[in-house]
Amino acid sequence: MDALIPTLAIWALPVLLAITLHEAAHGYVARHFGDPTADLAGRITLNPLRHIDPVGTILVPAGILALSSLAGAGGILFGWAKPVPVNFGRLRNPKADMLWVAAAGPFVNLLMAVGWAILFTVAAKNDPGAYTVAMLKMADAGIQINAVLMVLNLLPIPPLDGGRIAVSLLPNRLAWQYARLEPYGFPILLVLLFTGILGDILWPMITGFRYLLSLVFGF
Repeated sequence: MDALIPTLAIWALPVLLAITLHEAAHGYVARHFGDPTADLAGRITLNPLRHIDPVGTILVPAGILALSSLAGAGGILFGWAKPVPVNFGRLRNPKADMLWVAAAGPFVNLLMAVGWAILFTVAAKNDPGAYTVAMLKMADAGIQINAVLMVLNLLPIPPLDGGRIAVSLLPNRLAWQYARLEPYGFPILLVLLFTGILGDILWPMITGFRYLLSLVFGF
């Protein structure tokens, strides 16, 4: 329990930024392509309070961190924010523009992972100290949560971003049929999670992405 509070303090900012900016990006790109729904709802903002879901943004990540801390083992830390409302029918070219709206979230996670990697590199070059260690841990947490969210959301399972990207790219008939899987997407994810299949899918990609960052930034 003594280690839990510092762990939560280190992860809080990276998790909030990763989840909320992911959602804000969807709304921003949707507005760019003609749908002002998220903008009118006040969801294109850097204020995390407008995006926080009490369960997905706070309880689930905190619970995973607490269980991991008590068990002494790591797990896949993930969470979610309140989904940004997007009316795909109001996009200028709904099927094609859906790709860019969906891809915006993972792309922002990619940018944030790179930003945290730069911070990690800078911190690693400083003299060792309490603040340096904390900065290194927070930067590492930022890389991890953004890698997880990017890879997870690119899985081709509706309503994940990867599922909507797939719908955008498929021919019309197949796209319509594939989109009908959306109500079953979350139950599918839960089954994959609790059977361990989700981890088997995600970890190699997350590890590979982190290795690529380490090669690029030299840490």
